[in-house]
Amino acid sequence: MSILKKNREKLNLTQEELSEKSGISVRTIQRIESGKEPKGQTLKILAKTLGVKENELLEKAETHLEINYSLIKIINLSALPFTVIPPANIVIPLILMFTKKQFNPVAKQIVSIQIIWLILAAIIFMLSSFMKNWFSLGNRFMLVVMVFLVLSNVFIILRNTAEIDKKSKLYFRLSFNLI
Repeated sequence: MSILKKNREKLNLTQEELSEKSGISVRTIQRIESGKEPKGQTLKILAKTLGVKENELLEKAETHLEINYSLIKIINLSALPFTVIPPANIVIPLILMFTKKQFNPVAKQIVSIQIIWLILAAIIFMLSSFMKNWFSLGNRFMLVVMVFLVLSNVFIILRNTAEIDKKSKLYFRLSFNLI
């Protein structure tokens, strides 16, 4: 839902009523509500008419999405059964994200975390295969590394799920999204 539409509906105004109050054509209001960014005088007039700041009408609608945290938890937990098959722990949450139409920042962050974890796990695994001869453990060292990698991913998934449940946010998050 566009920010203009959300603010208009808060005031129980139709597009036509907003048009009359602001002097902006209905067609322009329709264009802005469908995604066109208001500019200049139009922005000033609409902000004044709706009683909001101009920059509020320019914020991305993504920040105002209603997030279904039950689905977010399912998307996050969907990586859990596939922690031993690393590429699947990205594919399954992505499939759920697209089928359930959860294109919000939290779902994107969950998949991004799994992508970063996969890259780091691959690097650690490759480095440990070179280092196994340095330790007297041999193949047991590789087993320990694999168990550590799987348990670290399980911990990340479960800790994020607990935080989503308690505070509706992720415990482990990145300052960027990869998708």
